[in-house]
Amino acid sequence: MKQDRPPDTVRGYLAALQRSMKAQGCKPGLISDALADCEEHLNNEIAMHLGMSEADVLAQVVETYGTPEEIAEEYKSMEAAIIGPFPKSDDAAPPRRYGFFNVVRDPKAYGALMYMLLSLVTGIFYFTVVVTGVALSFGLAILIIGVPFALLFIGVCRVLGHVEGRIIEGLLSVRMPRRLPAQTPADETIWTQIKEALIDVRTWSTMFYLALMLPLGITYFVIAVTGIALSAGLTLGSLWSLITGHSDIHISDLPWLEHLFHTAPGLILLLAVGILLFFVMLHIARGIGWLHGRIAELLLVRL
Repeated sequence: MKQDRPPDTVRGYLAALQRSMKAQGCKPGLISDALADCEEHLNNEIAMHLGMSEADVLAQVVETYGTPEEIAEEYKSMEAAIIGPFPKSDDAAPPRRYGFFNVVRDPKAYGALMYMLLSLVTGIFYFTVVVTGVALSFGLAILIIGVPFALLFIGVCRVLGHVEGRIIEGLLSVRMPRRLPAQTPADETIWTQIKEALIDVRTWSTMFYLALMLPLGITYFVIAVTGIALSAGLTLGSLWSLITGHSDIHISDLPWLEHLFHTAPGLILLLAVGILLFFVMLHIARGIGWLHGRIAELLLVRL
């Protein structure tokens, strides 16, 4: 629905654009990029027309740049036309349904499994940066270098959040912001920068996400390695025993079960269980990938 009166402030224009994109079902990552692009364009226009009021500049921009509703439709159309790392974007088509065994054809399952294996390394790194940065920021607060260091630490956290978003989009197929957070205007005082950084909820949510990645990364890594090891061990071990005719399985507490796994039917059963575990692991990975994508959207996307 078109607005009767165009917004007369940059903040109002951005708010109208955000409402319009949400109403059209756009992903938070796309909305974040659109708001950043639009804010940069509008501020540049205002800077080029210093003799005009903000309302007059916006009225002129609406004629050439478009209304918030028109910009929202354009961004949604452009996003639908882009083919990402997976066959179909989440915005372009409804999610494809896979059966239990057809999950082996789902690239998102393999991407999520790779993310789970990588998350231990990234989780340790993120946690170390956050804990060290917070500790040094408080420790240096009484010194003159404390304030610049705190601002630098916040900037590093935002860059790490952006890097993590690119990893998530590449491996989990979740639309994340593709632009770095907007830079603070150079004419703002350092105290204004500190105030804006401290009242920005995404500053704290990004730090929380980076710290949270350590326990999540450990959990994901253990699940992935355990699932892969069990599946590969049972499958390859039973297959090797069938080929060589010799089984090294020893279960002293259950002699009948040990005897079963020294027979061809028992080894075939173990082989089937190992293969089944592989499909179960892919389903678990895909579920974790979906859940983690929602967590990342909630904590990392700045709207």
